[in-house]
Amino acid sequence: MKNTWRKIIIFLAVMGPGIITANVDNDAGGITTYSVAGAHFGYSLIWSFVPIIIALVIIQEMCARMAVVTGKGLADLIREEFGVKITFYAMMGLILSNIFNTIAEFAGIAASAELFGINKYILVPLCALFVWWLIVKGTYKSVEKVFLVACLFYVSYIISGFLSKPDWNTVANSSLKPVIQFDKAYLFMLIGVIGTTIAPWMQFYQQSSVVEKGIKMENYKYSRLDVIIGAFVVNIIAIFIVVVCANTLFTHGIRIETAKDAALALKPLAGQYCFYLFAFGLLNASIFAACILPLSTAYSVCEGMGWEVGVNRRFREAPQFYALYTTIIIIGAAIILLPNVKLIPIMLVSQVTNGILLPFVLIFMLLLVNNKRLMGKYTNSRTYNVLSIIVIVAMIGLSIALLLTSFIK
Repeated sequence: MKNTWRKIIIFLAVMGPGIITANVDNDAGGITTYSVAGAHFGYSLIWSFVPIIIALVIIQEMCARMAVVTGKGLADLIREEFGVKITFYAMMGLILSNIFNTIAEFAGIAASAELFGINKYILVPLCALFVWWLIVKGTYKSVEKVFLVACLFYVSYIISGFLSKPDWNTVANSSLKPVIQFDKAYLFMLIGVIGTTIAPWMQFYQQSSVVEKGIKMENYKYSRLDVIIGAFVVNIIAIFIVVVCANTLFTHGIRIETAKDAALALKPLAGQYCFYLFAFGLLNASIFAACILPLSTAYSVCEGMGWEVGVNRRFREAPQFYALYTTIIIIGAAIILLPNVKLIPIMLVSQVTNGILLPFVLIFMLLLVNNKRLMGKYTNSRTYNVLSIIVIVAMIGLSIALLLTSFIK
């Protein structure tokens, strides 16, 4: 019993990077994608979350392992092993992608403001100030605690799912029986659901946060468990978002385009509590991601350029790190406050840059994790390499398909 409690305490001390990184994936864009998937296609896409969990565990586990073994972030390793020129182009792509992703998160905050009857010109600046203050004035431990608390609030979607009273037998059967419809709309949505799960910023952020947390090899098994739990939790939340929209909007033939539309449509169908829980979930997810995405960019770029990084450092110790973080927040919030801003082109650019960058990041990761000089005895096994290659080829194929379908009207 004493040994069991010791293991639990160690896990609680180690957990964070995997769970936080995975949960940020359910951001404003992710919630929108899952809401539309449920509203337009019912339960028919739920099966896709099973391979998504496997892919997410494999890719993020390699990041965590590289962090623990080498003590370096992904951008740092790419610069050292592949050169400054390649790193520079990768960082430019990541900056572009994450700026547009951050704008989308502040759009989620603005949409939440409207749902709660709050003026966006009040809520968006306040949230931007909070996000900036949290990182600039905090330490890694304090920031991680806030992020873990934010993860807990995703339970609002689980409660929403139960309030919608779905047929759980149908949900279970849908998750175990793949259904593929060979029409453009279904395939586009399938690619979107899978493609929103693994984005380039995730690998950079998780590896950097594991490094900053200082996790050692003797505790790596707990870090791996952190990754696995994160992968399951984020997809369970996504399934509940699909379920609540499928059970209410799809059955009534209601079409939506955004998470805000979903929340509004739920009010007369599933009740006021379900509406408020869904709207609160969107606000929490948007603020959470608005913290992480600029932070991921600052980590990656500064590591890639060899500058000082880390939330534990003060502004004067890591000026480039905090300047970049601050700039991305200002840009993201300011653009959303512009009148009549068009969000669809912004999200399209983000999607395209993610699709272009992801294959390169995954290939770099596989080369790095199999480098015996870097990883020693902790390189991938042959079986793990086969699984990794299958996942990476699949993700590259999806990225290409996502790029192509993005331009199809």
